[in-house]
Amino acid sequence: MSRESQTARIYRQPKSAMQSGRARTADWVLAFAPLGPKRIDPLMGWSGSGDTNAQVNLRFPSQEAAIAYAQARGISYDVEATPLVKADIKPKAYADNFRFGRTENWSH
Repeated sequence: MSRESQTARIYRQPKSAMQSGRARTADWVLAFAPLGPKRIDPLMGWSGSGDTNAQVNLRFPSQEAAIAYAQARGISYDVEATPLVKADIKPKAYADNFRFGRTENWSH
């Protein structure tokens, strides 16, 4: 099967639920959709396929760069636009818990 028949998905990677950091959430990812279902190997019982493009995940700094890459190589693509979430994180210090003149209650 040729690369032209395979569709790529362009999306912004979401924040990991396992960590509070936002690393790599501004990058855009180009990932190929699988060409077909995975097969079970009769000898070992492992699932797999002959589609090596399913393992390819390319990162780009912007959506326009990912689209330009796909268009230059004749790859059909779908763009999933997700808004970039900016959290209002106030810097805090542990010493603020013991600050003189503190008016709010202790946390526990």
